[in-house]
Amino acid sequence: METKYDYIIVGAGFFGSIMARELTDAGAKCLVIEKRNHIGGNCYTENVDGIHVHEYGPHIFHTNNLHIWNYMSRYTTFNHFRLTSKQFYDNKLYSFPINLFTLYQLWGVITPEEAEQKLQSVIIPNENPLNFEEWILSKVGKEIYEKFIYDYTVKQWGTEPKNLPAFIIKRLPIRLTFDDNYYYDKYQGIPENGYTQIFEKLLEGIPLLLNTDYLLNKEYFDNLGKKIVYTGPIDEFFNYEYGHLEWRSLKFEKEVINKKYHQGGAVVIYPEKKFLYTRIIEHKHFNFGEQNFTIITREYPHEWNGGEEKYYPVNNEKNQQLYLKYKNQIDNKKYIFGGRLANYAYYDMHQVIELALTTFKNEIDSW
Repeated sequence: METKYDYIIVGAGFFGSIMARELTDAGAKCLVIEKRNHIGGNCYTENVDGIHVHEYGPHIFHTNNLHIWNYMSRYTTFNHFRLTSKQFYDNKLYSFPINLFTLYQLWGVITPEEAEQKLQSVIIPNENPLNFEEWILSKVGKEIYEKFIYDYTVKQWGTEPKNLPAFIIKRLPIRLTFDDNYYYDKYQGIPENGYTQIFEKLLEGIPLLLNTDYLLNKEYFDNLGKKIVYTGPIDEFFNYEYGHLEWRSLKFEKEVINKKYHQGGAVVIYPEKKFLYTRIIEHKHFNFGEQNFTIITREYPHEWNGGEEKYYPVNNEKNQQLYLKYKNQIDNKKYIFGGRLANYAYYDMHQVIELALTTFKNEIDSW
């Protein structure tokens, strides 16, 4: 069979969609195939009477990279949403991420100096923390760890925090100001018309097959295209030759409620183990909705055991070594691997976008 396309793009998330758009605009003939029944990957949003429901968990776009911000602004207009969540613990609400108001609520400290003095009195000093638990104890001490971090982490990751690498918790801001914005980045927001319309624009005019599993017809699609851009799980691509990479998955319980608001913001976190879910998302707050009804989602983490979506890679040493074994098998002349599943990595959206644009540039430079 003669090749019909220059590139077969496997997956219609950010990496695949941007590669498809840029390669097409550069003159290549592309076909996008997507296993799910919709485009957008985990960023897919469904418009329910004006409420853009984040079907796979909340996605807040944030970046310090003006080039990435401007690139995305070609496809959408961002609002001014900033993520400021709350923790619900022992029937009380606390400001989160950890900031001066959180410490005031816990300890009554008022000034940054008082907060710093209190923290220094409770932390467990450790100049070389080797894991998640050691790192957070060295920053906030035992009380905050036990109230806000420990149970949540066990629910989220299914293991003791001491078994996890420190870089996971290092994403959590800790501030001695009243700034409760989760992200530091200069550019932040939510697409005014949801995320799905971004992917519709990226893929406009490009052939697309939904409900199509590349790996079930791998030989056919490999022959159909000169090169394959693959964004699926790397271990599945190699038929789990060396074993399964570990992932954490999520179950979403969505509910439509016949009242204007359920909670006072987009995200309320439930760290205690008595709650099986980790957080409740109220979607209308992402776009400052005023509808007379609301939609919430409870988020339940669990171990990935096949058949569900893969969300969080378990990036311990064992899995990293397994990933490298798979990575070393890639035929780089035929295949381009990219995205969180193919790279076994946790990416924010701006990181995937930057990776896709860099990969595209490297590809056309080789033409």
